[in-house]
Amino acid sequence: MRILGIDIGGTGIKGALVDISTGVIETERKRIPTPIPAKPHAIAGVVAQIARQFEWKGAVGCGFPGVVRRGVTLTAANVHKQWIGLNAAHLFSQATGSSVVLVNDADAAGLAEVSFGAGRNVRGVVMVVTVGTGIGTALFVDGKLVPNTELGHIEIGGQDAEVNASDAARQREKLSWKKWAIPFNRYLATLERLFWPDLFILGGGVASKADRFLPLLDLRTPVVTAELGNNAGIVGAAMAARSLVD
Repeated sequence: MRILGIDIGGTGIKGALVDISTGVIETERKRIPTPIPAKPHAIAGVVAQIARQFEWKGAVGCGFPGVVRRGVTLTAANVHKQWIGLNAAHLFSQATGSSVVLVNDADAAGLAEVSFGAGRNVRGVVMVVTVGTGIGTALFVDGKLVPNTELGHIEIGGQDAEVNASDAARQREKLSWKKWAIPFNRYLATLERLFWPDLFILGGGVASKADRFLPLLDLRTPVVTAELGNNAGIVGAAMAARSLVD
């Protein structure tokens, strides 16, 4: 059962055909830089371009960096404000000529990890935390998604958590991994006190460097790295569109 999964990121938009019964990406990934500014019609054009590269007219799942409710994008923290209140699923359907399901990008990565990666068969409360330009979160209870948690925007010290704990913050402040581990540990400890998770799954760009900071964290909750890596968003986006082909 193949679906085109597309992951809309701050720097690149990536897509591939996914076998959603196995979580396996069956084609080479296509990547196109994210337009600047990241306005809706510009992004829709790139999504359509990726679909054309695969000569694809079937179901499409897209991960989007913001809150998504029934195809409407309600926030736009790291993209253009024109997304707020937009029926983006309809826009993408018009652009591609396909049926499109839109899902929060961190939720998409979480769906992939809980189904096929580090969170498979894990009961209880699992939190997937993706760390890159911002911080995304996906919350699961016994494998069921609680959508649009957006916990990268909880306030710590009067600021959005991602202002100090994202990888963009580490690079902006030119912090060593050791120094960056301090605000990141504070962030995870805050989530720990609020939700008492059974497992943290760490994804995003920092996961590949986990050996440099994971030993420095002081938490009750086990922390593991995502198994699907950069493919998680694509796989999870495709999974979110399963209802179109069932």
